[in-house]
Amino acid sequence: MITGAADDDPSGIATYSIAGASLGFTTLWTALVTLPLMSVVQFLCAKIGMVSGMGLAAVLRNHYSRWLLYPAVLGLLIANTINAGTDIGAIAAGLNLFLPIPAAYMIVPVALVIVMVQFWGSYRFMVRILKWLTLALFAYIGAAFLARPRWSEVLKATVVPHLSLDRTYLTTLVAIFGTTISPYLFFWQASQEVEEEISMGRKSLKQRQGATYRELKNALLDTDVGMFLCNVVFYFVIVSAAATLHRAGITNIQSAADAAIALEPLAGSAAKYLFALGLIGVGFLAVPVLTGSAAYAVAEAFEWECKLDDKPHEAKAFYAVIAASTLVGVLINFTGVNAISALFWTAVINGLVSPPLLVIIMLVSNNKTVMGRNVNGTVTNIFGWLAAVVMFAAAAGMLLT
Repeated sequence: MITGAADDDPSGIATYSIAGASLGFTTLWTALVTLPLMSVVQFLCAKIGMVSGMGLAAVLRNHYSRWLLYPAVLGLLIANTINAGTDIGAIAAGLNLFLPIPAAYMIVPVALVIVMVQFWGSYRFMVRILKWLTLALFAYIGAAFLARPRWSEVLKATVVPHLSLDRTYLTTLVAIFGTTISPYLFFWQASQEVEEEISMGRKSLKQRQGATYRELKNALLDTDVGMFLCNVVFYFVIVSAAATLHRAGITNIQSAADAAIALEPLAGSAAKYLFALGLIGVGFLAVPVLTGSAAYAVAEAFEWECKLDDKPHEAKAFYAVIAASTLVGVLINFTGVNAISALFWTAVINGLVSPPLLVIIMLVSNNKTVMGRNVNGTVTNIFGWLAAVVMFAAAAGMLLT
């Protein structure tokens, strides 16, 4: 659930809001298309972590060329840092709707709170906090119903795909795919499976290697539930924006706060505050996942100690990456870049980074040296490679236009 909820980070919310405001209901069909693809991809990442006993970057380090490992980790680090920075800014913008304090003044305190929890909270403590923050996502479902959409139009747009070669439409598709099938979730999912096993007492690599049929079945259910939660929320964010902003002719959103404020005269003050509450909740949930997954990847690539249960003095390099990624993210907010544009283009960057990483995941999950008898079956391979093809096609379509 944490992984699924983190997928609906402020970058995702901004992307879905822009899609709904600028294109109406026409991108709702992507929720149905992406659900099986992202569920399979996240399950594969979970399976890699469970069977190998290592995170994704550690698997690449041990079984593949450094020419594959370092570009993958560098691309993830850059995308995650930009994403974390824009998410921190979005949290501050959301808080500004509740508190009479300029958003700029809240960016540093927000970042400090997140880093303090990561540095001094145990893995189980982090899980408890992030788990409850997932409830914030239901605010978007409430906001969508308050928007009173025409449900016949919603249903038609959901089941009848709308395709266009228009540049704006294709760029928005890449952003939707990029923020939904996100690179940081690949690394986070595998590393969290390792953390779970370590917390169960499986300290050595040998103890963690391998997985039973029941464990893999539970992992499949786990990832399916998380991804379903993610897609339900992304679906209703598009619905709420399309039913209000697009219908009222408000197609150019300038800030994260604007998306919430614009809802008030159209759907009432409750919708505005629900939207802002969701933005704050998922922001606090997503930033630790973003900086944490980047730190896992870098630490695993260089064989550094990397566990959230370790204290900062026990895994200095791991926590240094978290701190540095957060600091650079904070500085991004003072460069004058438009907040909502940064969030949207972060999703586009993810959409360009994801396709090659999906190919890597498919190669790893079919490698008998890594996976043993748990290599992919036919159905899993079909959906996994389909996810890679869809991501490549969307990215190619955008670049060509």
